[in-house]
Amino acid sequence: MKALVLREYGKFVYEDVPRPEIGDGDVLIEVKACGICGSDVHGMDGSTGRRKPPIIMGHEASGIIAEVGRGATGWERGDRVTFDSTVYCGECWFCRRGQINLCDNRRVLGVSCDDYRRHGAFAEYVAVPERILYRLPDATTFEQAAMVEALSVAVHAVGRAPVSSEDTAVVLGVGMIGLLVVQALRVAGCRRIVAVDVEPQRLELAAKLGADVALDANDCDVAKEVRERTEGRGADAAFEVVGITPTVKAAVNCLRKGGTLTLVGNLSPTVELPLQAVVTGEIALRGSCASCGEYPACLDMIAKRQVNVDALISAIAPLQDGAAWFERLYKKERGLMKVILKPWQTIAQNRTTGEENNHEHQPS
Repeated sequence: MKALVLREYGKFVYEDVPRPEIGDGDVLIEVKACGICGSDVHGMDGSTGRRKPPIIMGHEASGIIAEVGRGATGWERGDRVTFDSTVYCGECWFCRRGQINLCDNRRVLGVSCDDYRRHGAFAEYVAVPERILYRLPDATTFEQAAMVEALSVAVHAVGRAPVSSEDTAVVLGVGMIGLLVVQALRVAGCRRIVAVDVEPQRLELAAKLGADVALDANDCDVAKEVRERTEGRGADAAFEVVGITPTVKAAVNCLRKGGTLTLVGNLSPTVELPLQAVVTGEIALRGSCASCGEYPACLDMIAKRQVNVDALISAIAPLQDGAAWFERLYKKERGLMKVILKPWQTIAQNRTTGEENNHEHQPS
């Protein structure tokens, strides 16, 4: 089969590789769409230590079941599916408690680190355990289904700090996950959502997708603006979706006493924390890792059009062109957000018009 392989740091090769073999409890999936995740882009240069070559990356995917292991009951060839990015064991203490994202034996598709190597879905086929499969609603496209993993991260984060119809929430960093957090907060019934970023284009999109207020951190005192909109108290909840010291500090400063800060981003492994403000304000800190069973709810949200994932897809392209798209994402090309690669596609089409173009379509 064909696959996009990270052969060495910064170098992808589209080449023939062995088709995966499946065990009794596995299924083989013919991949129809796979999104390039920010963690893949960050990992391609070796900076994270989580994508050691050679590795087939890719964990935001969907497709059709091509083969079913003897122990994979309830599934048939031809079923349209997506799957969790986390391969959990189902047997450890955390898994038995339902906290599958905290599994002691957790492995992530498309990751190779010191502990393991698990090839992912930038390939014509990928093998996964049947326990991480989810069936697609009839109206959901493969491209939309490739967005479910990212949406599940956002929905899980919002669930870590439940908001009410009277609350104000601030989302710091409205890249891919941040924009999905904005939408998840809207679905959860949050009264007022404040989006914060330094890129006007992202802020404009955040406003279109549900943010009531969009603040450019380069042009204003974010904490002051938030307090002015909350009778001087501050926000009830803040979601930090970047993972660097300035945004963590800003998030704390935006909160009212007794507020909750949910940490989603982890661009930096360590950050400075304004400890005194956290202690004296009794700020609750919550980490949010991946997702934990939110896939069915997210698929339902997409099918019912409660969230708009199409607006976040910048391009749909053949897998064979993947190296070039990785390079564009790595260089942080302006306006480029989610790129979805299709292993069996040679000519990309504009999903809005259905007309052939140069492998791109603009977000609606």
